[in-house]
Amino acid sequence: MRSSSRRCTRSGCDRPPVATLTYIYADSTAVVGPLAAYPEPHTYDLCHSHAHSLTAPRGWDLVRHDGDFAPPEGPPDDLLALADAVRERTPAPDPLPDRGRAPHLRAVPSE
Repeated sequence: MRSSSRRCTRSGCDRPPVATLTYIYADSTAVVGPLAAYPEPHTYDLCHSHAHSLTAPRGWDLVRHDGDFAPPEGPPDDLLALADAVRERTPAPDPLPDRGRAPHLRAVPSE
């Protein structure tokens, strides 16, 4: 159930939220989905206007819910299902390229 204390997180906007924005950094994807049942860290509540006018950063994909935004019915959270679908379509990058070593780590001789 939506709390009356939740507001659009865009600066200066006091309208009630209808959607939740989540960034999936590993996939360079912004997801605008139905309003999450509960506020979560690192997500952003958006009003109707901001949910429909949002653009993704250059080089990123934007996945937006196709229907009208409505108050959440409760768990399970549709936003998580949408984010999982995005993760499934993008293969995970190889975390250890070149000889299986992490490029930011190096051996340091002991004294």
